[in-house]
Amino acid sequence: MNTANAAYDVERVRRDFPALQQQVYGRPLVYLDNAASAQKPAAVIDAIRGHYTDDYANVHRGLHYLSERASDAFEAARGKVRGFINAREDREIVFVRGTTEAINLVAASFGQAHLKAGDEILITELEHHSNIVPWQLLGERLGTVLKVAPVNDAGELRLDEFERMLGPRTRLVAVTHVSNALGSINPVARIVELAHARGARVLIDGAQAIPHAAVDVRSLDCDFYAFSGHKLYGPTGIGVLYGKAELLESMPPYQGGGEMIREVSFMRSTYADLPHKFEAGTPHIVGAIGLGAAIDYLQGVGLESVARHEEDLLAYATARLREVPGLRLVGTAADKAGIASFLLDGVHTHDVGTILDRHGVAVRAGHHCAMPLMTRLGLNGTTRASFALYNTRAEVDALLEAIQQVREMFR
Repeated sequence: MNTANAAYDVERVRRDFPALQQQVYGRPLVYLDNAASAQKPAAVIDAIRGHYTDDYANVHRGLHYLSERASDAFEAARGKVRGFINAREDREIVFVRGTTEAINLVAASFGQAHLKAGDEILITELEHHSNIVPWQLLGERLGTVLKVAPVNDAGELRLDEFERMLGPRTRLVAVTHVSNALGSINPVARIVELAHARGARVLIDGAQAIPHAAVDVRSLDCDFYAFSGHKLYGPTGIGVLYGKAELLESMPPYQGGGEMIREVSFMRSTYADLPHKFEAGTPHIVGAIGLGAAIDYLQGVGLESVARHEEDLLAYATARLREVPGLRLVGTAADKAGIASFLLDGVHTHDVGTILDRHGVAVRAGHHCAMPLMTRLGLNGTTRASFALYNTRAEVDALLEAIQQVREMFR
């Protein structure tokens, strides 16, 4: 029983997720790979099926009934996203494929408009590859300089060093809200405050934060916020770039094609207003509608309740994992989201992951697309259990039982 959040009916929540009702290798599925992608509630699956069944048409182009219904549903989803993160207006919400595309859009477009050779972009050692490589590519094109603020051995950003590295050439700070490998929560409000005081813009990679706690982009005062739908219980292939309207207005289009134009001739073209300027071609219509359904679902459960439930799970899992002889937790930040990364003495992380899978426990093993962070910690990788609103203490116990099996096999 979840004693810290007794009012939260996790068994009721679990019944909303069809995938959790199955068995693998003859055992109940224990899905603890939520940092990679979350399972989908029936409400999202039904919304997608319903749209394809009854309402499907292309958006913003047709004058017929179905196209108007599809356009209304698509733009209604944009409005749900705006409300979910408390953006000021719908035109600050750009639909993209996911966090990776959102960051690449900022690198390409903001970079073209506002950066030049010698300008500095400051990230942290906690970043995953999607918030490293786009800035390296930009540096190869423009000559911008990438700087990296360090973390301590617990996986916490060294804020004093971060502040020291903010210099007169820093034009952009790009930081993760929550580390996908360790679960460390960055002090993003303070980071924004420090960066703005030096005149730098701030992009927050919210891929691992958005499913777990309320995000208010106006309160944070961040310039950009990026996240993916599939980690938020929505479909794959849809994500969001939030940007302050005046900043998005100052940036050139990212891609050219239909929908992002106002007029086209063979001599020159003019571009559509926000947010369509950044949405070339037919968008992921059903993906956006599914994301809207996921937001409705999550708000119906209640983000505050979800956050308390996941905090309880992490505390319980951390205490139990510390009881296992030969197990070392990696990432022990004081402020963490629901991720437990660990090593077992003498056992390769891939072997741990494979054996856990045979016991019905799905985890991730490896570098978690954060190779520089693993190098900083002196590791090749970890085994990572990541929690979501539908996980239970009994599933943590199942994880521990499976880990004991691993230890016995390698004894």
